[in-house]
Amino acid sequence: MEENRTRAVFHLPGLFEFYEFYKAFLELFYSHREYFYDYVELGSIYGSPRDTIWSGGRIEFNEASPEEVLSMVNSYNISCRLTFSNSLLREEHLTDKKCNDLCKLFSSGNVKNGVIVHSDMLSEYLRSNYPELYLVSSTTKVITKFEGLLDEVNREEFKYVVPDFRLNKAFEDLQKMTSYQKDKLEFLCNECCSFGCPDRKKCYEDVSRKALGIEGPDHHCASDILNEGYRFSKAMTNKGFISREDIEKVYLKMGFSNFKIEGRSLGSALILEFILYYLTKPECQLLVREELYLDNTLDLF
Repeated sequence: MEENRTRAVFHLPGLFEFYEFYKAFLELFYSHREYFYDYVELGSIYGSPRDTIWSGGRIEFNEASPEEVLSMVNSYNISCRLTFSNSLLREEHLTDKKCNDLCKLFSSGNVKNGVIVHSDMLSEYLRSNYPELYLVSSTTKVITKFEGLLDEVNREEFKYVVPDFRLNKAFEDLQKMTSYQKDKLEFLCNECCSFGCPDRKKCYEDVSRKALGIEGPDHHCASDILNEGYRFSKAMTNKGFISREDIEKVYLKMGFSNFKIEGRSLGSALILEFILYYLTKPECQLLVREELYLDNTLDLF
């Protein structure tokens, strides 16, 4: 049965690293709503500041304080998400002061904020100590079997679950999900990793190990795409890629509404390209590009 949704909610990368970019973009988005598709909403911006040991995924460099970031993003009624998806955490890491201080701060926001998690141990700790924060199950778990995804979605502690991108087109199984399950799925749209990559989990573990300061051999990705550097044009050829047309004509009609854009380490110029592609009406893309590139407070790269 089709369950048409009318809104596509996007979750954007670079909460800390792209603070200045989002400061300009969000003002533009809400002051010139006519530039952007009517069905598009902004649900959250995710990331974590450098030198936080609970972090997973890419390292963000930041100049703005967490207080500034939280205040600015929440002022637009947009949720902030801390990317605490380190997969190698041990119990002694739970007392880390910087990470706990961030959770305490983000629990106090005037909007419901969240944490993206991998570790079940951290999930339980956050539920006990910071119940105001909602939890998102991270794609770093690399759950590639649909039965495993259903088990994850059915866990009550998670408000959202980000599937491995290789399940993005499992339409026969996705269609059978209940409305409750569909509401919890958040699809990663623009992944560049090779569809058949066997080392995806090792790549995430390598980043987690470095965040914890644990020595070990560097993991060298064999993906041609990553060796060339991220190219949106190449990501578009990935079998798991979700296009804007797919969102509008397939996913919304199937009853899904949450979509995640990756790109925390890719630079603000490429983040702008994602925003132009997914959020902006074609006839307004030049206007948006000019507004942001000509903003003399920004250093797009």
